[in-house]
Amino acid sequence: MRLRKKYLLVCTLSTLSVLQAQDFHLSMYDAAPLFLNPAMTGLVESKMRAHAQFRNQWNALAYKPYTTALVSFDVPKDKWGFGGQITNMRAGFANYNVLQVLGSVAYDLPVDAKRYHNLSLGLQLGFNQKQLENGLITFDSQFTTANGGSFDKSLPNGENFKGQAYFQEVVNFGALYYYGKQQTRFNPFVGFSTFNLTKPKDSFVGGDNRLPRRYYYHAGIRINASEIFYFIPKILIYAQAHIIQQTYALDAGYYFKGEKFYALAGYTFRVNDASIVYMGLKKDNYIFKLAYDFNTSSLRGVSKTRGAYEISITWLGKKSKNSEIKNCPRL
Repeated sequence: MRLRKKYLLVCTLSTLSVLQAQDFHLSMYDAAPLFLNPAMTGLVESKMRAHAQFRNQWNALAYKPYTTALVSFDVPKDKWGFGGQITNMRAGFANYNVLQVLGSVAYDLPVDAKRYHNLSLGLQLGFNQKQLENGLITFDSQFTTANGGSFDKSLPNGENFKGQAYFQEVVNFGALYYYGKQQTRFNPFVGFSTFNLTKPKDSFVGGDNRLPRRYYYHAGIRINASEIFYFIPKILIYAQAHIIQQTYALDAGYYFKGEKFYALAGYTFRVNDASIVYMGLKKDNYIFKLAYDFNTSSLRGVSKTRGAYEISITWLGKKSKNSEIKNCPRL
């Protein structure tokens, strides 16, 4: 038990230091297209799309697990896409909380006469509200050797908190190329997105600490093996400050004609962090997915490989009357 508490303390301290340089992330990152790339706003094979996603992480280590909840909505309008996203992220015993509200717009531009090759550009504007209950935190200066050693919150902590909440502006940009021809064997896509473009101030103590820009580089190809089976090998490179993360994944879908639904499955490997499996289905206008992260990092001995679970639900409105709907870079 003492060893477990030691690792929990190290995990918490390490995470708090990482939070200065790394945003929250999702394992099923492209299930929430506006989270992945603003250029995917409105790229949907229907008149509208509503999405919800929830992630619960570190239940095995923390009595207050880290959670991420997200809802989004977007619609296509001619060559434009319009949408919005609300995300709430909560971490740790000090109830560190980030509420993010974004508006999103994208413009989809065909780059050839047949409209097979397409370039989409997207922009997101909004804000973060960050909160922290600093009274729940203890510091080195509050450690006392009395009674065998403990933290005394009545002692001065030496910190100069300016408040327990502040706002930040959020500006994100994305670009996406995709090959949208229907009834073809291959549909490749390549995207780039950058977040925190203005590098807003990020400090509870009034310092000039800045939130680093976050970059996503993602690519893949939908391979239509037959009329009822497809698979999508894909890659995501994530970079923020000095942190670089590589993710490799394979998605697959099989259509059951009799029951008229797609069975979905996939495997994702996040280098030096996690192995992720998901299963799901697409029925009528709904897509449901459930994923689990098996921890493969240096904490796996304490976590017993238990990392996180994630749930996503997508609702698609009626199909457009336009019969020339292009294959989008996601299911």
